[in-house]
Amino acid sequence: MQRSQEECIMASLADEALMDEIRNGRADALTILFERYYGLVFAIVQRILRDRGEAEDLTQEVFLEIYRKARLYNPCKGSVKVWLLQYTYHRSFNRRKYLALRGFYRASQIPERRQPELSANQKECDFIYRIDCRTFLRNGMERLNDTERKIVELVLLHGWTLREASVHVQQSYVNSRNIYYRAIKKLKESAAYTDVR
Repeated sequence: MQRSQEECIMASLADEALMDEIRNGRADALTILFERYYGLVFAIVQRILRDRGEAEDLTQEVFLEIYRKARLYNPCKGSVKVWLLQYTYHRSFNRRKYLALRGFYRASQIPERRQPELSANQKECDFIYRIDCRTFLRNGMERLNDTERKIVELVLLHGWTLREASVHVQQSYVNSRNIYYRAIKKLKESAAYTDVR
């Protein structure tokens, strides 16, 4: 279906201008933002949650929350993309913790880790995810000790589970989990504005 002239003008706007339109209640501006970043946001959420259904739900929630909280976006603190991705990471980690506490990731439910063949688009999203994740982590990594840094890298950049990471760093699972969440807290504190309040 062909876009109207107004939709074409909206689609040509920069991200920051789209956020202005969203702040003014223009839902069609959110549609454009969604089209631009859905693939990347979904790739990040799915990588963290490891469940397609949960990832689809959370991806939609992220964009709806961005729409409701658009007034909080401050261009002086970074680009729309960085703001959106930081919020995506934050919401994804919270959702993963919520699911884990409710037994969603019980070992018996997780099949043997076999990576499916990725399409070119999925490979591109995975590559972008790794770059953006590194960007997100870079500022806070110097605050971490060696063990914290290693566990965070294994879990966030390489997709390992905490159990796998705990074996690799020769720590108990409980200790590794504590180290991981302490490190995430440090990273959140060092981020310019990881949370959207």
